[in-house]
Amino acid sequence: VQLQASGGGLVQAGGSLRLSCAASGRAFSSLVMGWFRQAPGKEREFVAVITWSGNSAYIVDSLKGRFTISRDNAKNTMYLQMNSLKPEDTAVYYCAADQTYSGSSPGYRYWGQGTLVTVSS
Repeated sequence: VQLQASGGGLVQAGGSLRLSCAASGRAFSSLVMGWFRQAPGKEREFVAVITWSGNSAYIVDSLKGRFTISRDNAKNTMYLQMNSLKPEDTAVYYCAADQTYSGSSPGYRYWGQGTLVTVSS
């Protein structure tokens, strides 16, 4: 499975971005997909996960209400809509995939290269 994350950039606090993760190499609709992020000097942290069907999704409590995860199996793409961005959301955002539902990095075998999100104050 190859994953390509995109959509990062520089945005002012309060702004929005939508990240995309395009998948290829395996039936996308069979994969559980997740988002992680890693801020400068910090460990990678789990952000969100969505099941293969898209019927079930989870966002970490601290981001609920601002971030939304979704997927379009017809386009082999997963999304992370980020609203009301804060400077503390600044990080490299990674998409990941596997066949099991997980909220931790070891649960994913396939990773994208990351896309940088910078939120200015």
